[in-house]
Amino acid sequence: MSCVRQAVEGDVPELVRLRALLFDTLGGDFFAPASGDDGWRDALVVVLKDQLASDAVRILVVDGDRGLAACGIGTLEQRLPGPHLRNGRIGHVIGVVTDPAYRRRGHSRAIMRGLLDWFRERDAARVDLYASADGEPLYRDLGFVDHPDPSLCRRP
Repeated sequence: MSCVRQAVEGDVPELVRLRALLFDTLGGDFFAPASGDDGWRDALVVVLKDQLASDAVRILVVDGDRGLAACGIGTLEQRLPGPHLRNGRIGHVIGVVTDPAYRRRGHSRAIMRGLLDWFRERDAARVDLYASADGEPLYRDLGFVDHPDPSLCRRP
C-alpha cells in the first residue's frame, strides 16, 4: 500500500524532476516546445515553495527508495457560484506523475484518493483535470466523466 504524505520544502528538487518527467512523457510541441529552455524549472522552484504554504494548494507525494516515487497537486479556485456550481469552488488536479520505476503499484490512485478527500473537506463543487491517455482509465474509475464544454486555450 502506498504511504501518501504532504510534500515539504525538501521535496522541491524531486517535484521539479517529476514535473519534467511528466512533460517528457506527454510529448509534443505544446508541452515541450522545441524552442523551450530550462528557465521554467527555476520559476517552478519559486512557485512550489510558495504553494507549499498555501491553504488553496495540496501537494501529495509517495516516497521511493531514492527520491520520490510519485506526486500529485491539487488546487482550489473560487469562482462565481451558479446553478451548476453551487458555491463556486472548483478543485483542479495538476500533474499526477509516477516515476517509471514505481509504476503499476497504486501510487497515483492513492494520491488521487488523498486529493479527492482534501477537495471534499473543502467543499469543492467540482474537480477538474486533464488526463493523459495512460491516466484516463484511473480517473474514469474514480468517477471522472467528460466535461460538456470543449477545452480551448490561447497563448498570448
